[in-house]
Amino acid sequence: MNFIHSCEEMASAVEESVSDLIGKPEGGENTGMGADGTPTKKIDRVAEDCIIEYLSSSDLCGTLISEELGKAQIGDGEGTIFLDPIDGTHNAVAGIPFYALSVALAEDGIVQEGYVKDLAHNETFTAIKGKGAYLNGAPTHVSSTSLLKESAMSVYGQKFNPETIVSLGEKLRRWRLLGASAIELSYIGCGRLEGFIDVRGTLRVTDAAAGMLICEEGGGMVTDHQGNPITFPEEVTAGRSLVATNGVIHQKVIEYLR
Repeated sequence: MNFIHSCEEMASAVEESVSDLIGKPEGGENTGMGADGTPTKKIDRVAEDCIIEYLSSSDLCGTLISEELGKAQIGDGEGTIFLDPIDGTHNAVAGIPFYALSVALAEDGIVQEGYVKDLAHNETFTAIKGKGAYLNGAPTHVSSTSLLKESAMSVYGQKFNPETIVSLGEKLRRWRLLGASAIELSYIGCGRLEGFIDVRGTLRVTDAAAGMLICEEGGGMVTDHQGNPITFPEEVTAGRSLVATNGVIHQKVIEYLR
């Protein structure tokens, strides 16, 4: 089954299922505890349920790893899907138009395809390993900006220790905290941002898998905050710190974080 086509069908189902919950307090009602150890909001549960229903009768994957469900065997395929049904839940519930569906397909532990659908703006970011990144079907690429003072980045520091990123933030032209990592990583891949830095240690594979591939296939670079290759376990309780950039300024960013 074609991955992108399947994701488009899932995105349509999610959009329809959550349309009455966007910008509504009931969308943020707790419905239990997710596998990631955080409360499950109603909007997340509704979105995930419709995707589980879709995958259960497809051959897209054999394993699903999702924030709410955790890890489960599903479908008739062989790959693994990393799913965030609503990335940017707070934004969606508050009516802030910056939230997405994020889906990544991995084979033998390596992400091969990524799909991020900005549900508020009808933009679709995709990537196939070794074949580039795309925005609404058109090839896209990272920016060529080489100076921190000309860069725009999403920067997330530790809640009670902002000093971890202040030295970097002082060098940037624009500092963003947009609240949906899948889109922010995709924005690097299409040149809208020069970087995404998250040193909180809470970013999970479901948050980042699709966006990382889109960033890298667009010409960007992704590492941990020490500049080392980053790997995620195939579960949702372990978080990581992550640095993604257009590649040109990556080493400069790492030096300031150190």
